[in-house]
Amino acid sequence: MDKKKKLSIKEWAVDDRPREKMMKKGIDALSNAELLAILFRTGARNESAVEIARKLLDVVGNNINELAKLTLKDLQQIKGIGEAKAIALLTALELGKRRKIEKVIERKKIQSSKDVFEIFNSVLGDLPYEEFWTVFLNRSNSIIDNLKISQGGISGTVTDVRIILKQALERMASAVILVHNHPSGNLKPSESDTSITQKLKEAGKLMDIAVLDHIIISESGYFSYADEGKL
Repeated sequence: MDKKKKLSIKEWAVDDRPREKMMKKGIDALSNAELLAILFRTGARNESAVEIARKLLDVVGNNINELAKLTLKDLQQIKGIGEAKAIALLTALELGKRRKIEKVIERKKIQSSKDVFEIFNSVLGDLPYEEFWTVFLNRSNSIIDNLKISQGGISGTVTDVRIILKQALERMASAVILVHNHPSGNLKPSESDTSITQKLKEAGKLMDIAVLDHIIISESGYFSYADEGKL
């Protein structure tokens, strides 16, 4: 007996096609797989875009946050996901990450290390590599801007004190808070973490730019130099 032929998305009922369903019922009506299918645009041989999306979600345990941990290479290991689909997905995830940062900037006043952690946890907490960010503050400790200074590998990233001070001066910042993540999950500061903190603290004094804290973030929590009395 011949196997039942699979229907392509074009052959589905209109209400079951992701794009048409979104236009008719609104984007909230779409499942995670359907949203991914719209990003993917097309399927592959014998698989619709929705089926490929479901396969991807199975890989990450149906946890969208886990998608952010996948690299371009990881995505391309999944059958049906080529370079174009992988790039489209990573681009969407990056836009979502930047939206989270911009949404909380709005002159938010920093009153504790927890405030900083809440801003950056969703941005840095699940990254498989290190990123080093600086938060620039005015005299009332309200955020002027956030800036990624550098990006490295699993074990570290290189940070230049001069770049941070230059960016602080350009923004007329009165203070800065340093933020980076430890992909390993170990929140204990490294010697290089402490070294960059002290170098920036001393250099900042000459320009009247205070280093208020250095926050290390992982999936499990955070470490604050200020809270631990290490500033």
